[in-house]
Amino acid sequence: MVIAGKRLPPFRHIAEHVLGLVVGSMIYSAGLNLFLVPNEIIDGGVVGVGLIAAALSEIPFSFWVVLLNIPFFFLGYKKVGASLAAYASVAVLILSFWSPLFEAMDPITRDPFLATIFGGMIIGIGVGIVIRSGGSLDGTEIMAIWLDRKTSFSVGEIVMFFNIFILGSAGFVFSWNSAMYSLVAYFICSKMIDMVSNGLDESKGVFIVTEKSDEVADAVMNQMHRAVTRLHGAGGFLKNDKDILYCVISRLEVTRLKYVTHDIDPQAFLSIFDVREVQGGFMKKRKH
Repeated sequence: MVIAGKRLPPFRHIAEHVLGLVVGSMIYSAGLNLFLVPNEIIDGGVVGVGLIAAALSEIPFSFWVVLLNIPFFFLGYKKVGASLAAYASVAVLILSFWSPLFEAMDPITRDPFLATIFGGMIIGIGVGIVIRSGGSLDGTEIMAIWLDRKTSFSVGEIVMFFNIFILGSAGFVFSWNSAMYSLVAYFICSKMIDMVSNGLDESKGVFIVTEKSDEVADAVMNQMHRAVTRLHGAGGFLKNDKDILYCVISRLEVTRLKYVTHDIDPQAFLSIFDVREVQGGFMKKRKH
């Protein structure tokens, strides 16, 4: 379908994203209302501000989280992109729907330590699913993306700057123990977000410098079924031309790649580094 000269994504694609937003928001709300909030532990960003506002007033959190996110989503629509703003708006509206339902339930635990650990893990899983579905539950992330383009600070640094003040303010509203637990929960949440949004199977990028590039490339493609890219370079000292091989593997294949490479060329140089996201790069096994 094409509207106003723009091709819209297929219905199945949109449905998958919306389903992810529904599930992610539900998991996030469960972690928030069954673990963190009953123990006076808050999350960062707009959600944290909404929880503090709800604690200081008689207005429910579900109202605050929508109201406070509106200016950020408007900014996102104007400056970042309509798709992100639309999916983020849907995610927050779904969160406001789930919140009263979980607020009416009894908390899973009243132990603040257990609530911090498991609550942080659960909300991290929820946020990770929302991010993978193209949305966001926190308007400050949208502002951080916009400020990243205007300043020398990264998105992560800007979000951390906001959250230090937001989570620290829990000490004035609740207690300083709550503020410290909130910081720990936020740290656990951020790690879980990375695991869910990037996947459990971490990828590694590898540069291979070898005098036997043809043999090594063939071995990696035929034995490990990984695509290999040849980059043409030159030695810094001898100035001799050579091919540099580049491929992406899982972290579980690092040892095997070293063995395959050094079995052909014991003097080969390998540079291995983390890769945040990968699409493609696999080769199908040949049928004999």
